[in-house]
Amino acid sequence: MSKYQNFSKEELLKLIEKQEKELKSKKYGLVWDSEREPEQVVLDCANNLPVLKRAKGKEIRTDDGEDNILIEGDNYHALTVLNYTHKEKIDMIYIDPPYNTGNKSWKYNNNFVEKDDAYWHSKWLNMMEKRLNIAKRLLTKNGCLICAIDENEFANLCLLFRKVFENYKIDQVVIVHNPRGVQGKNFSYTHEYALFVYPNDGKEYIGNRKIEEKDIGWRGLRDNGGESLRTDAKNCFYPIIIKNKKVIGFGDVVNTKEHPKSQTIKKGNKFYVYPIDKESVERKWRYARQSVEQIKHLLRAKKAVTGYEIDIGKDFGLYRTVWIDKKYDSNENGSKLVKQITGVDFPYPKSIFTVKDCILTIIRDKKEAKVLDFFAGSGTTGHAVLELNKEDDGNRKFILCTNNEDNNGDGFGKIAEKICYPRIKNTIKGYKKNGDGEKVEGLGSNLQYFKTALVKKTSNKDQVRLDLTKRCVEMLCVKENIFNNRIEGQDYKIFSSNKKDKFLCVYFNLFDKSFEDFLKKLKKIKNKKIVYIFSLDNEVNKNLFSEIDNLKIEAIPQEILDVYDKIVKMNIPVKAKIIFTLFEKAKKQVFEENDKDDGAKNLRIVLEKILQKIAQMNRIKIYNDKQKEIKISIINDNLKKEKVISQTTWEEIRTYLTIGNKASHGEFDEYDLSQIKNFVKFVQNLINKFNIQ
Repeated sequence: MSKYQNFSKEELLKLIEKQEKELKSKKYGLVWDSEREPEQVVLDCANNLPVLKRAKGKEIRTDDGEDNILIEGDNYHALTVLNYTHKEKIDMIYIDPPYNTGNKSWKYNNNFVEKDDAYWHSKWLNMMEKRLNIAKRLLTKNGCLICAIDENEFANLCLLFRKVFENYKIDQVVIVHNPRGVQGKNFSYTHEYALFVYPNDGKEYIGNRKIEEKDIGWRGLRDNGGESLRTDAKNCFYPIIIKNKKVIGFGDVVNTKEHPKSQTIKKGNKFYVYPIDKESVERKWRYARQSVEQIKHLLRAKKAVTGYEIDIGKDFGLYRTVWIDKKYDSNENGSKLVKQITGVDFPYPKSIFTVKDCILTIIRDKKEAKVLDFFAGSGTTGHAVLELNKEDDGNRKFILCTNNEDNNGDGFGKIAEKICYPRIKNTIKGYKKNGDGEKVEGLGSNLQYFKTALVKKTSNKDQVRLDLTKRCVEMLCVKENIFNNRIEGQDYKIFSSNKKDKFLCVYFNLFDKSFEDFLKKLKKIKNKKIVYIFSLDNEVNKNLFSEIDNLKIEAIPQEILDVYDKIVKMNIPVKAKIIFTLFEKAKKQVFEENDKDDGAKNLRIVLEKILQKIAQMNRIKIYNDKQKEIKISIINDNLKKEKVISQTTWEEIRTYLTIGNKASHGEFDEYDLSQIKNFVKFVQNLINKFNIQ
């Protein structure tokens, strides 16, 4: 039975009007219902503050380098925390989100999303948009994002990326990950996509791919055809020196009056090769003497009848947009690999080579890069980073975020505890393969394990600051990558880095007797000290630390609160409750008390909130990039520009905003009670027209 059968005529008419308005409001792009069922984990952040709690006993240490991070919990809460600890610090994001197949592949508000859900695409887009909005803030200026996806949401995701990443280039790569194909009606899918999102500023972000020696296309270094004679470029006629069948150097440009007797001349145990062809015609090399040194590594010497021939072949080239190789098989190098490492069957992990080759495109030459995966699943991204570091002696670090729930409905669960963490632990420390018992050497590195938690907001703001400060210490550890608890006092904690060259020192209470003890401890530490001090007014009296050197001081927790407030504004819709509460008050003032002035002031606020609400319903920004509110007059202009409102409505809004402004500035003689009564009617019409409830 259709869920609409029990709707009244009025309810159906309202629904139709709303859908017609949404369809007319956009000429091109995505329109979806973002408010029908908001995500609870997002709404939680309106009344709670996300923090991290360290999972004791799960840290892994093999060296004194910095630590990688694994965060267990909902990735929205994890991303919110990272917006404080890692804003603009992430070089690359790789994600493999749920594909929304409609076959119980993921949950929304703790319920599986299936194809018979009329809003299954809307729910997926809601989930993705909010996470992408806050993840974008983590990227460095040159940061890039890669997202795996299949045909179910490919088109929607492309459009969503164009909305969230306005000034970025978006490319897609087809990867054959299942050569056997998915059985079913019509087409048998063998591929999925990797979407590459990077700044569209003309710079090169996608590096060159490494070409295997067997696949290199060789060609002669000696020029041929038109303008290939020695006389066409004198600097291109010189000997290439061969020893033990390898190019070891280059001779000087030969004087134009000198002519070698043959193409290859032996001198001791070396051979000097000139660009002379089989007909003894003096030609030229493709590179001048002054530039040939740069491509020496691309040359090879090949034995020939006349002596030696010199070939050039690039072992690198542009990445292509279709990847076909048996190494990308998600069964052979994904599922089976996870089973070998953890002993557990895990559905649909990526091939380690798929992820590795994807991230190589961006960070092959960035050996200190920070990589984030907030749909970490089985931990393939972390594994790929560890392998890449081992191959080129890199020092890249990863942050993985994954939940710990049953996400596929087949009884499999505890992803973080039973799959992701054991995989990373065994990859770092070494393991015996499940099955044949073959010993696999560990790749080395360090890991810290955290879980998300929430600090409840209350009406007592000072108490909230104190509560957050006491609970944010481990967030500060993540921010500074300092985790070793060395000293713990009544109101403070002091941590050291793995190399003991930096110290994190946190005082998390109002100044008390314990502060003197804290200062004494700081004086004994000679190395760099990063000090965080609790402050109600976000100010720190640095004179208190005048006798201590090599120190950096920051106040907490106001910056954390500011970051969280921006995210709430960005992702949580304007509450209709505020609109209706204030509107009822304004109506009483106008119609019962004949108070045109206070009525006008409150109606001005109501109108502003309504316009913000309408803008959010139509995917129009109400905050700028710095999360400052966009002027309501500009929002009004944008609503007209996007054809959400008519020219007439736009003009009426301008009129009533002006009246409201005059009331706010005490210009009470500029309007009368009848105008304010019309103001009320106009606001009511907007509420009805846009179905604000």
